[in-house]
Amino acid sequence: MKSARLWVLVLAVGIGLPAALLTIGTLAGLRPVPMSPAELSQATRKAQLLDRHGEPLTQTYRNPWNYSDTVALHQTPPLLQAAFITAEDKRFFSHPGMDLRARLHALWQNVRARRVVRGASTISEQVVRLIHPRPRTVWSRWLEGFEALSLERRWRKAAILEFYLNQVPFGAQRRGVVQAARYYFDRDLSTLNPKETLALAVLVRAPSSLDLYDHPQALLPAVARLADRMLAGGLLSDDQFASLTEAKLSLARPRLAVRAAHFARHVFKSTPPDLLDHASGLRTTLDAELQRMVQQTLDRRLLDLSDRRVFNAAALVVANEGRAILAWANAGQSVPSAPHREVDGVLTRRQPGSALKPFLYALALERGWTAATVIDDAPLQTAVGAGLHTFHNYSHTYYGPVSLRTALGNSLNTPAVRALRFVGVNDYLYRLRQLGLASLDQAPDFYGEGLALGNGEITLFELTQAYTALACRGRFAPLQSLADDSRAVAQEAIFSEAIASLIADILSDPAARQLEFGANSALNFPQQTAVKTGTSSDYRDAWAVGFNSHFTVGVWMGNLDATPTNGVSGAMGPAVVLRTLFARLNAHEKTRPLFRSPQLARRELSGPEVRRSEWFVAGVAPLPNAPQPAAPPSPIVLSRPSEGLQLAMDPRIPDAKEAFEFLLSGAAPNDTVHWEIDGREKPRTRGGRYLWPLRKGSHQVKATVFRGAHKVHETPTVSFLVK
Repeated sequence: MKSARLWVLVLAVGIGLPAALLTIGTLAGLRPVPMSPAELSQATRKAQLLDRHGEPLTQTYRNPWNYSDTVALHQTPPLLQAAFITAEDKRFFSHPGMDLRARLHALWQNVRARRVVRGASTISEQVVRLIHPRPRTVWSRWLEGFEALSLERRWRKAAILEFYLNQVPFGAQRRGVVQAARYYFDRDLSTLNPKETLALAVLVRAPSSLDLYDHPQALLPAVARLADRMLAGGLLSDDQFASLTEAKLSLARPRLAVRAAHFARHVFKSTPPDLLDHASGLRTTLDAELQRMVQQTLDRRLLDLSDRRVFNAAALVVANEGRAILAWANAGQSVPSAPHREVDGVLTRRQPGSALKPFLYALALERGWTAATVIDDAPLQTAVGAGLHTFHNYSHTYYGPVSLRTALGNSLNTPAVRALRFVGVNDYLYRLRQLGLASLDQAPDFYGEGLALGNGEITLFELTQAYTALACRGRFAPLQSLADDSRAVAQEAIFSEAIASLIADILSDPAARQLEFGANSALNFPQQTAVKTGTSSDYRDAWAVGFNSHFTVGVWMGNLDATPTNGVSGAMGPAVVLRTLFARLNAHEKTRPLFRSPQLARRELSGPEVRRSEWFVAGVAPLPNAPQPAAPPSPIVLSRPSEGLQLAMDPRIPDAKEAFEFLLSGAAPNDTVHWEIDGREKPRTRGGRYLWPLRKGSHQVKATVFRGAHKVHETPTVSFLVK
């Protein structure tokens, strides 16, 4: 800054004392020039996100400087350098920062034209204008000249030119020749033909009025004049000059090679500001090549199901080691009729259906059940408001007594409800929240027994994250999105290694799912893979989640406006995507069998099912050839009628022939039940069922259970209404 002030003082002495005010004003208006371009890189910025291999995932043009799309001067095409110097500052290498000859000539031209037709700013002065933006006035030009002198004393000419070429403004908030080449031609500098190269040098003069997209022919005369000057100066060869006639401006709007906007939004939202600030390129865990493959697979499957009224889909791929997010894809954006197609399906709450059942049975195993525990798959009802809800399986078939392995493998519903009654809604909900399912934020009574069948809303992110705990020996840890993240990630043991291993074994067992899915199910993968599907009511949501030794993958399909699909289930839609993704993942990774805990022991059993052997956690394994253990008896509950139940007589049936069955769940077949109805009727039954003749009015009923001569239970009185 000393040199600039010295020049001001020299001018003041030469002009005389009347210049004192000008001198004082000039000294006050001058600003310090950075010692080097490196000082400017310390400004706060919005980071550019890169994939794990360095490929750009985002681009931002709102930073104070262009930090990412820069090129060293020695890598800049010589023709481009020559074009900018000829167009903007032909004596760049000889003047000290100000070009007085150019200023006087520009002044004469402006006077003759009676308007400003030329500015004559040197490249150094333009760099000063970038560093210290001011209103475009004569006074600003006066100050910029002195600051340019100071700049040239601190920076080498090469550094000034390199900074200028990387920071000069173009249209659409682009800065620098690299961004301009990509914006107008979607190519790198080295691939531009001479006409396109000269066009960049002309565009900086008036990026708006000469915009190639709006006025593609407007800058051609200026390009021709620049070519003439460069040819005369020996900066353009005869061949290059001749090629300008035939060469074309091949316009192509740029686009990122990979669609990852939703993932990028997640990273920016979840990453502490101190990691985002001052980071020119932030490397993430995403794999751009894998992201493209997942995106294409989702898009293709949606197209295949176009007649099924399913318009949205999402997928999440995670590396088990490190819980790194490798792909985060949404499909449906390319379909104009797709509802809410810009919403992120990975983070949208939807009902998971049966996809949560593995965690329910894992908790039951923890409480003493085994994979061989026999559970009754029989009709089951629960109170819902003033009515009853009947649980049934996907196929509307009941299979009677089944093992836990069969119940989970086939995703049977009534055994799941019985398992929930065994572990308790409160405890199950607490365990799900430990697994990161924070979207389940209501009280236990809000979900009730429907929680066993996935009536709570969660996100695909949460579901996939929870499954990584099963894939990683029962240990939960949050998913990671930044590569080389130095922040410590604590792992929490949610289930024991043995229980996680046993659940994985069941989910990867084709024989365990044959009743509902068939012997040749799409869920039977070539390599051992634990797989679970889920379908919400009315086919609004379809899910498939799976994991092998290396990866955990979650897929959701449905409509983001919550309208039903045309019968798309987890096994029909997402499972096909899941199978394709694992085939692609396994092609580049040597797979191995799922981890089997050394705490598991195999035992032969006798029982009603074909399977005669089973894995047991050490300490709870039965003796060889022991019968399959039955689930502990359920508590005795008057489940039908429920409190406040309302029934209606059917006018099509004679009143004398209408009846309603009372049901006492948990009562043994040989128990004697004394029913008391309205204080008058006192029938007795063997077992917990009684067919009561319907009659209109308000009624009350209670039941007392005797096992032999001993009274074992008495229910509270339940009130109900018959209309």
